Amino acid sequence: MTILQNITNMQPISLDVLAEKYLKPGEHSADDIYRRVARALASVEPKDRDLWQDRFLKNLKRGAIGAGRIMSAAGTDIEATLINCFVQPVGDCIQGKDKDGYPGIYEALREAAETMRRGGGVGYDFSRIRPKGARVKGTASIASGPCSYINVFDQSCSTVESAGARRGAQMGVLRIDHPDVQEFITAKRTPGRWNNFNVSIGVTDAFMRAVEQDAQWELTHTAEPSETLKQEGAHLLADGRWVYRTVRARDLWNTVMQSAYDFAEPGILFLDNINRDNNLRYCERIDATNPCGEQPLPSYGCCDLGPIILTRFVNHPFSRDGEASFDFEGFREVVAVQVRALDNVLDATFWPLKEQHEQAMAKRRIGVGFTGLGDTLVMLGLRYDHHDGREMATRIARTMRDVAYRASVELAKEKGAFPEFNAAKYLEAGTFASRLPEDIKADIATHGIRNSHLISIAPTGTVSLAFADNASNGIEPAFSWRYQRKKREADGTTQEYAVEDHAWRLYRELGGNVDNLPNYFISALELSADDHIAMMEAVQPYVDTAISKTVNIPADYPYEDFKQLYVQAWKADLKGLATYRPNNILGSVLSTAPEPAKAGVSAVDPMRTVIEKRPKGGLPAVAEKIEYVTQEGQKTLYIVVSFIPVSDPDTGQSIERAIEFFMPVGQSDQSQQWITASMRLLSLAARGGFLERALSDMRKVVWDRGPVRLGTALKSDGTQIPRWHDSEVAAIAYAVQRIIDQRRGLVAEGSQADEPDSGKHPTMTGRKCPECGAYAMIRKDGCDYCTACGSIGSCG
Repeated sequence: MTILQNITNMQPISLDVLAEKYLKPGEHSADDIYRRVARALASVEPKDRDLWQDRFLKNLKRGAIGAGRIMSAAGTDIEATLINCFVQPVGDCIQGKDKDGYPGIYEALREAAETMRRGGGVGYDFSRIRPKGARVKGTASIASGPCSYINVFDQSCSTVESAGARRGAQMGVLRIDHPDVQEFITAKRTPGRWNNFNVSIGVTDAFMRAVEQDAQWELTHTAEPSETLKQEGAHLLADGRWVYRTVRARDLWNTVMQSAYDFAEPGILFLDNINRDNNLRYCERIDATNPCGEQPLPSYGCCDLGPIILTRFVNHPFSRDGEASFDFEGFREVVAVQVRALDNVLDATFWPLKEQHEQAMAKRRIGVGFTGLGDTLVMLGLRYDHHDGREMATRIARTMRDVAYRASVELAKEKGAFPEFNAAKYLEAGTFASRLPEDIKADIATHGIRNSHLISIAPTGTVSLAFADNASNGIEPAFSWRYQRKKREADGTTQEYAVEDHAWRLYRELGGNVDNLPNYFISALELSADDHIAMMEAVQPYVDTAISKTVNIPADYPYEDFKQLYVQAWKADLKGLATYRPNNILGSVLSTAPEPAKAGVSAVDPMRTVIEKRPKGGLPAVAEKIEYVTQEGQKTLYIVVSFIPVSDPDTGQSIERAIEFFMPVGQSDQSQQWITASMRLLSLAARGGFLERALSDMRKVVWDRGPVRLGTALKSDGTQIPRWHDSEVAAIAYAVQRIIDQRRGLVAEGSQADEPDSGKHPTMTGRKCPECGAYAMIRKDGCDYCTACGSIGSCG
């Protein structure tokens, strides 16, 4: 292996993630983790364990790491799985098994809870569940449909999450021909619904052709509809399926596309592309993927993943000491050993369910992948969006495929082929394996192959941060060369420091001017949507499963062009597509921050520091009349907010901070006590430095007394519509936030309408961040990502 240029000092983000997520008692460095993992994977070798432990250790140090579960749990005494994700079946009954042998809904729920409890994420196809309005003969009742049961799976995941350190990531899939597909598409538009799910629509070739031909599309299921639905036109087909209703294909597609355009979900899975390419199409059907989408899997299938850090194989980066090049020979050596290491994971891991173990032993799926592709191209002086950049990516992917398949054949000679192997069917025309080089196909036909699938390009999230110096994630280009991360410490204070991209850091350390970067430093948001898809098209032919990638598009990207991206992806034989468009509904994904505080100095936010007690004397205040409408009619309240001046550390100017909230006495209303109590709690939150979080919590309060109308929202066409809240608590929190915003000059005095995209609040609303406490945790590139502080959590 060629001597590589390395950055000697780890940046704080890498040290933090390494310590918080991967170091075990007695471990102090990445090398300690490598030794633990190498020892665990070698322990299942029938002979020469010391030899393989040494080889695995060297391979880990060269950049062939495991996915998060492997690096965290291998070699420990906890009964946690080393497998990141699974697909679990869900049948069309409540308990036991349905007529096709799939576990009933609550049995599937139990299996999923056990899997997540052991550290695995789960994907499901909910299409077998009968639709809303179907007959339930056993109880003479009417079905509530899959969306109602997804609510239960979502809540179960929240409960499991609270008992463990890793969030239970989930993927929910529904077929495009399911009668409840329209409800499924729009379900996550309701705030707080299905927070623990990514969702995708399973789309078929037949549907895409119906869209192209502007044809009608039948929504069908095997379950018999109710008499009411029959009277409305539901009817039986010759194949035994019931047509619940017929819609215009383009109308249904537009519903999907509009939701993806505005809400970044659902993703799209091209089911026929997935199954047509599958090496095991002769013995399995795939209808769902793992939570990040890079692993289409059958029932009880798993993803056993291990990325290779590509930046470790760049010689003479940025051409400083000679022509930059990629060390393909060293890369081949590492890929070959990685295949054996991941095959051993299947024997070394703890399996949550016996069905998962049986599925894995029968097919021995693994997923050798890579991370840092974007940074690698930068270090080679190649643009991600140019032909030469894609050509290099293609060459890397093709090399990885060929070496991995050859190594698996060698393993088959030594340890045997996977039990479900059938040479003729495995190599039949149309499968991924049928496109391998002729010599590899000949060897497979003669000797078999150890692993049914070998390549997967997954998001790498925290392993890239901890072990690759924040190299670009998976196949993605860098999202930002540097940004600010806020981290809440145990004592309640907040530390802020810079997070820097690996290639950017290396360029600076080699003497490059980071204030004037070469044009090959191109980030994700600078790329066109076509360029993102072009990279997927370049790499996908060499990946036997799929690629987890987000296609970032600008806020003003035309809607018709957006729809065409998905048609382009389908025709290019991609297996799925996920897009992200920042807009006034979602906000922006990432806000790059101003210059950080000096090294070693914690940045102090004057709006969040703790104030021990109320300052003496009078304070400037705002009294606001709040009028809102409930089911009981119109109500009026007066709220007073007091402010204190604080100094802005960036400008030195005085800014005002809300510090005290109260309601004047004498307002006779039965709600006065809880409102008064709320004002006191807000005052405590304001002094404690977490007012925004308290108001955010109040905005999420829901009750059964009906919605509350307060304020208006401004549509993109300039018209105003009433704004509704889920409770009086939520409405009052909204009113308080408006008072504060008006005082800060973020909205016009007396304005009731929210502007469609003010740019003042760049973070997205999402799950609660475990580090900074903001409700801003989203899924980005397959990982939990806090848009408020930059924290990266688990990856699916």
